[in-house]
Amino acid sequence: MKATFGAGCFWGVEAAFMNLKGVESTTVGYMGGKTKNPSYEEVCTDRTGHAEVVQIEYNPELISYKELLDVFWYIHDPTQKNRQGVDIGTQYRSVIFYHDEIQKKTADESKEILQNSGKYKNKIETEIKPAETFYRAEEYHQKYFEKHGMKGCRIK
Repeated sequence: MKATFGAGCFWGVEAAFMNLKGVESTTVGYMGGKTKNPSYEEVCTDRTGHAEVVQIEYNPELISYKELLDVFWYIHDPTQKNRQGVDIGTQYRSVIFYHDEIQKKTADESKEILQNSGKYKNKIETEIKPAETFYRAEEYHQKYFEKHGMKGCRIK
């Protein structure tokens, strides 16, 4: 199964998911924009419409989509619009790209529960949209923290 999330800089998002039991692979890339085959430099101009995302291949017998959503919500501040911390721009927006109607329903319910939980004073800005064409990011972005001997960053 596939899941695709954007929650700020894709390096940290990938690091949060890649070692979870049941996650078979993670790939960072771009989704949700109008530019075909965008480069990192193009996405950083904030003119392509793409978000930095991580696409996850997972085994639903070992980890559920809801559990992946729980990690997604935990690792970032979903009330920030078009940014995460010091990273500002639409490419850093909080977004869930669903791959089927079950994922859409699960994501919508999860967002509503979190919004009504009282955890956040502000409105959750996370978009929930159908998955579009995924463009794999350049190789130097893949497993970035692992390649550089880092565990990750504090996203939130």
